[in-house]
Amino acid sequence: MSKNIYPLWLKPKVKPNFAFKINPTNNRPRAMQVDFKKWLAFFSKAQSLKDKYLTQQQFVIVLSVVIGFMAGLVALLLKNLSYFIQWLINGSYVGFYHNRYYFIFPLIGLFLVYLIIKYAFKKEVEQGIVGTLQTISKKKSLVDRFHQYASLITAPLTVGFGGSVGLEAPTVITGASYASFLSRTFRLNQATRTLLVGCAAAGAMASIFKAPIAGIIFAIEIFSLDLTLASMIPLLTASVSAILTSYFFLGNETILQSVITEDFDPKDTPFYVLLGLFAAFISIYFTKLYFFAVRHFKKINHKILRVLVGGVSISILVLLMPALYGEGYEVINQLMKNDFSQAISGPIYDWVKDSAWLVIAALLALLILKTLATSLTVAAGGVGGIFAPVLFMGSLMGHSFGLFLSQLGVVDKETSVTNFTLVGMAGLMAGVMHAPLTAIFLIAEITSGYVLFIPLMITAGISFFVTSQYQKHSVYTLELAENDELVTHNKDQTVLTLMDINNVVERSFTSVNIHGKLRDVVEKGVTKSSRNIFPVVDNQNKFLGIILLDDIRGIMFDQNMYDQVFVSDLMHQAPEIIDIEKTKMKDIMLKFQQSDAWNLPVVKNGIYEGFISKSKLLTAYRQKLIEVTV
Repeated sequence: MSKNIYPLWLKPKVKPNFAFKINPTNNRPRAMQVDFKKWLAFFSKAQSLKDKYLTQQQFVIVLSVVIGFMAGLVALLLKNLSYFIQWLINGSYVGFYHNRYYFIFPLIGLFLVYLIIKYAFKKEVEQGIVGTLQTISKKKSLVDRFHQYASLITAPLTVGFGGSVGLEAPTVITGASYASFLSRTFRLNQATRTLLVGCAAAGAMASIFKAPIAGIIFAIEIFSLDLTLASMIPLLTASVSAILTSYFFLGNETILQSVITEDFDPKDTPFYVLLGLFAAFISIYFTKLYFFAVRHFKKINHKILRVLVGGVSISILVLLMPALYGEGYEVINQLMKNDFSQAISGPIYDWVKDSAWLVIAALLALLILKTLATSLTVAAGGVGGIFAPVLFMGSLMGHSFGLFLSQLGVVDKETSVTNFTLVGMAGLMAGVMHAPLTAIFLIAEITSGYVLFIPLMITAGISFFVTSQYQKHSVYTLELAENDELVTHNKDQTVLTLMDINNVVERSFTSVNIHGKLRDVVEKGVTKSSRNIFPVVDNQNKFLGIILLDDIRGIMFDQNMYDQVFVSDLMHQAPEIIDIEKTKMKDIMLKFQQSDAWNLPVVKNGIYEGFISKSKLLTAYRQKLIEVTV
């Protein structure tokens, strides 16, 4: 450890080459001041040209190129804003304090994010990929325009001040918001909107890592897009457009630096199998700890208290292990070069540097604490994703595993440790994100070749298989699946998830009061309604049961019975009841199947709302199937 308490590698090496010009009249960047009449005129002209010269598929491809370019710019802007903040706090005024008290800055960043969300935005900033997936399933891929700028402000503050999260998820949801905006502007249908949101995700990942194939596969695996020619071409063009944008502004500079690896040796196969099992164990640990922290922090009623508890905890962790500060890509790059000094910098460095076994223990401790730091950052209100932390932990896992084997003398230290570091990242990605193909191709593209393709397949495949047996859903989809809001590759399940129960509720049924008589059923129900079923309610409109026309057919023409027979005598229980707040669409289908009914009553907190008919439900299902099919 150098004499300077603050590690030199945390300082940004290049001063960002941009600045904002603020208009003093309204404190908004000039770039955000839009002449909407000119924009409307522009889009109107574009719409007419599109209708005249382009088919729908050709126009989608053109939009995918634009979206890829925008995703590339968003990735560039987010990264530069983070570096800009780091450069500012390392400046002459703050730098002295930052060099010595850097561990406090994550707390400051969380506090600034809290203030912006509470007093400027006045609404929560959704966590990138999860928020995008939820928008696809519940909002017909209409991403809120609020996300066009929300993550651009809060994510760089979180990461720039040392929050232990990544910028990939904020890039995805910001790009998706612009894709959704273009889709709405040109009045594209839901299926096309979803595809263009996927294009934004593919472009974001391709731009960040300069990995176009991994970007495409990421969009398909995470967002459950159909792999068809109609979807593949837009994803391809968006990915290429985004990566060309990255090359234009950054040249050959990459966030993960390419390393030279040795060819795969088949005798190392058992070790990659063990690494896959190790990755599965860490994946389950990460997912459980992450959701444990998030759910328990939600129980803290005061958000400022969440910030204080989470921020102070992160500060303590960063003080113990400075490598937990920020995204950690510099540490990953050094580990891929067989250099662990940055990973274990801090108070413990002098204690462990001379013992390989203590170094391995320190790396594993850092892995465990990184999970905790990431979970606390998100739970305390920070804005960022888990993609970078997962890569960070995967590199630590693979590197410590390789060092362990080299200490036992079963592998060559110089070549195999690097390979295990790379494969470890893929293994943890496959387990945590349930995206084995994305993991395989991302690492393959980072290494500029496919010499590790077989070990990547072995480790990622085993990690994914084992993790999925114990954890059916990924960290991105677990909460959505619990709320039955998850869109998957299962087309039937996807259609049911996307259907809105409120659109199939029929309210043209005539209700009768429980205190009424047969006269009320006939005069207020039968004579005024074309339906053959009548819901029974009390004075507070609480649903109690039903009366069928068949129940009164034998006495409805006998007027002597009108005042002798009461509604309570005729009423009986419905075969099933649908609670509009609790019952999901797939459960409604199951209720119809089990009860063999054609109409089922709908209630909300016990209050009668209407009925759902099987015929209308199936019609809505067919219509939604058409909408979501590209």
